[in-house]
Amino acid sequence: MGFWNKIFGGGEDAELVEPVNLVNGVRKAARAEGRVQGVGFRFFVQSNAKAMGVTGWVKNMSDGSVTMELQGESEIVERLMAKIRRGNDWIKVTNYTVNDLPVTEGENTFAIRY
Repeated sequence: MGFWNKIFGGGEDAELVEPVNLVNGVRKAARAEGRVQGVGFRFFVQSNAKAMGVTGWVKNMSDGSVTMELQGESEIVERLMAKIRRGNDWIKVTNYTVNDLPVTEGENTFAIRY
């Protein structure tokens, strides 16, 4: 297991998630800017999403930002986004934008896209 995997978990392209009940389901498209590449950000997002039962994906962009789609119950997705905005000792999110998307039925993974 690599260094980042030990700290943040994850490491697979897509990990199965035990999704929560989507009675109050939402899907959010988000973009994070700041110190979000080269610091384990994608593994951080994937590990926390999986632990919270959130599905979707996260991807580094060529402009230095990171985009993601997060799906789950509204309150849980909001908690995950708050955690992402807070970051950690390495991750510093300086700008975070969010848009609503339609829920994707049957999704059961959280992927790191390349």
